[in-house]
Amino acid sequence: MKSARRRARELALQALYQWQMNPAEVATLLGQLATQPHFMRADRDFLERLLKTVLAESVTLDERLTPCLDRPVKQLSPVERAILWIAAVEFREFPETPFRVILNEAIDLAKHFGGTDGHRYVNGVLDRLAGLERPDERRPQPSPPGND
Repeated sequence: MKSARRRARELALQALYQWQMNPAEVATLLGQLATQPHFMRADRDFLERLLKTVLAESVTLDERLTPCLDRPVKQLSPVERAILWIAAVEFREFPETPFRVILNEAIDLAKHFGGTDGHRYVNGVLDRLAGLERPDERRPQPSPPGND
């Protein structure tokens, strides 16, 4: 069973894909998402925060992602770009969510909605971004004494 946050990420991906094709306000995007069958089971506060942040900061998010990319941002597929935006927002705005959870959720979205092997690209980009934005969390933790 999908969690409320997983559903929110899926809806955010759909809205951000649409927004890249036809820009609209957050309220309009949420109104269109409300027709989706699983909208009521999504974490609406989380969804709204993701959308508001991406729409307000898409240029900044692209700048944060650029050092981790092997091509210009404009050459990313709209699905990959939306997934990367969502994860980048989560890295910065939701420090309580472990980076591995964010990474796994993004990979799952890419597997389900992206192109062939898009999940591998998303994994590589976000692994590099995590190293820049959450270096302490990404660094391997030493084993507790006596667990060798």
